[in-house]
Amino acid sequence: MSRLLLISGSLRGGSTNSAVLRTAAALAPAGIEAEIYDGMGRLPHFNPDDDPTDGIGLDAEVAAMRAALGEADALLLSTPEYAGALPGSFKNLLDWTVGGGQTYGMPVAWINVSGAAAPSGGADAHDSLRKVLGYTGSRIVEEACLRLPLSRGDVGEDGLIAPAAAREEIVAAVRALASAL
Repeated sequence: MSRLLLISGSLRGGSTNSAVLRTAAALAPAGIEAEIYDGMGRLPHFNPDDDPTDGIGLDAEVAAMRAALGEADALLLSTPEYAGALPGSFKNLLDWTVGGGQTYGMPVAWINVSGAAAPSGGADAHDSLRKVLGYTGSRIVEEACLRLPLSRGDVGEDGLIAPAAAREEIVAAVRALASAL
């Protein structure tokens, strides 16, 4: 059984990025267990002084996030671009992963859902993401990274991505990530 941890870079309730990851979790093929991490908004602001090398005294939310990462075999991300970069709360989460080392060598991919309305199509955020993941020692699985322009109108009543073709692409990305294990 492969364990994927799914993290949305958005705190927005109606986030298309989060809907993509809910869809990935709901449609994960047999043999793949997908868990959504939803604690990003509860993480404290990153401060290196609050990241002890021995882990003693580490904030409980940070410890829980690192534990979830430590139990995962791979990581699937979906983040919006905000003001030409990664959203601050998502960058904060990534900053907390640097000192933990849980993602070192871990297969990682992302699904970019930025539509035509985004000035760069989310490219600036994903360039930043690629750079940060390099610092964490993550192994980017290019064949599992997906650009799938979607809008809020593509999210169904159930909170999942509705178009069948988009669902198929999401499942294909999950399979590609799992096959990199």
